[in-house]
Amino acid sequence: MLLQRIITALVLLFAFVAITIFLSAFQFSVLLALLVLIAAWEWAGFIGLTGVSGKLPYLATLAAMELGIFFLLGINPEALSLDELRVSMLLILGLIFWVLSLFMLVGFPDNKSLWNDESKIAVMGIFALLPTWVGLLTLKYLDPTGHYLLALVILVAAVDVGAYFVGVNFGSKKLAPNLSPKKSWEGGWGGLAVCMLVGVGFIWGLHTYVEPLPIFPIGLLLLLMILLCFFSVIGDLVESMLKRNQGIKDSGAILPGHGGMLDRIDGLMAATPAFVLTLMLVLNM
Repeated sequence: MLLQRIITALVLLFAFVAITIFLSAFQFSVLLALLVLIAAWEWAGFIGLTGVSGKLPYLATLAAMELGIFFLLGINPEALSLDELRVSMLLILGLIFWVLSLFMLVGFPDNKSLWNDESKIAVMGIFALLPTWVGLLTLKYLDPTGHYLLALVILVAAVDVGAYFVGVNFGSKKLAPNLSPKKSWEGGWGGLAVCMLVGVGFIWGLHTYVEPLPIFPIGLLLLLMILLCFFSVIGDLVESMLKRNQGIKDSGAILPGHGGMLDRIDGLMAATPAFVLTLMLVLNM
């Protein structure tokens, strides 16, 4: 199983790097929209929908909303940038959702009656998936070479790696025993430490190769590393909550050794709105 996980992870890494670097912003947007629909198929399982006939209407709804966002943001083969005000509004909606999700996590399982409804979980999927898509494609438009995108993915991966190795070796205090018994506070601090180390390298690269940064933006980016770790953990726990609610182990089986797509991008989804909004703010200073 470990070998299978490693092989899948390497294939995913090379595939992501390739599409991030070599595709145009518009091509990346279209491909990412299709991948979001795969994630939506898995989210439909959280809703309790089964089979093609049950899940297809939800996918059709997400696809229609994606098409609307293409027009709303002016995404087309000739576009070199996006409407930042409209992008910001969509990202803020996603950020608000993930902040509110914290209250669901804190009250689980006693508060299930407040959100455990098909329509509510369906709406949750919209606020989780679409802002993630908008945020990632915005990073591609901000830097067509894909460096900002890769930075985000690497930072989220750093949280996971740090949390795993510190948690396995030193974890004792359970972070959320009702949701994910294996997660510990020690693992959380380990994830933050590794993310901060990688984040310092990211800030140095931005300062050295993109544009010199004053003290305030540097401090803002350091704060972002803390927020990124925080939201990454929230995304992981929200997915665990929804899987536990449906009594399933993985969101899907599309990735050998890893489960479903949502099992791999749960932390990325929650971290994306805060990361992109902060980076846009810094770049506009």
